Amino acid sequence: MPKRYEQYCPMAHALDLVGDRWALLVIRELMHGPKRYTDLVDRLQGIGTNILATRLRDLESNGVVSRRVLPPPAASKVYELTEYGRGLRPAMRELALWGARSLGPPVAGDELFDGWLANAMDTVIARLAPPGRFEFRVGTEVASLVDGEVVDGPIADPQVVVEGDPEGIYGLFVNRCLDLVTVTGDRVLLERLLDVAPERIEQPARA
Repeated sequence: MPKRYEQYCPMAHALDLVGDRWALLVIRELMHGPKRYTDLVDRLQGIGTNILATRLRDLESNGVVSRRVLPPPAASKVYELTEYGRGLRPAMRELALWGARSLGPPVAGDELFDGWLANAMDTVIARLAPPGRFEFRVGTEVASLVDGEVVDGPIADPQVVVEGDPEGIYGLFVNRCLDLVTVTGDRVLLERLLDVAPERIEQPARA
């Protein structure tokens, strides 16, 4: 039997539902839309297939995730968040911003998972973004923002194109710093986007 906190407490209950290892990262991937089982295996590097199967089963039984079959010609089974599961978005954004305080910018040797750029945009800026077409490029990783919706990959006719390395993108999204990126297009529109980003995140003091 799975372990439970056995406390009448909303936080304990939430952790009963999504607190197991890998559960929130599965939810993170599904925040960007339905995924096949194999998609999740590919994107969640390091997860065992038995663990993934268990997490999906538990999340489904708890009403966080559902399964459906895509119509032909795809006819693939996919997992997606329920309305209840999508309600985790604000909490996950705040958790990610809290974690960014002590995580700091990426450095050489850090392994960035496929889709990290779209995930960062969705976490930090997408929800309150002004209307506009933004494209962000970090090496081969490209993600875009169209009227507040995150899109994996490039888009046609972007109004703003931002290029940089992971450290520069971290500085842009977390600290509103433009010093380490190259901006092409409507710089004023980009500054309007950054106005909705969180205030500069200071790392916590360490003993």
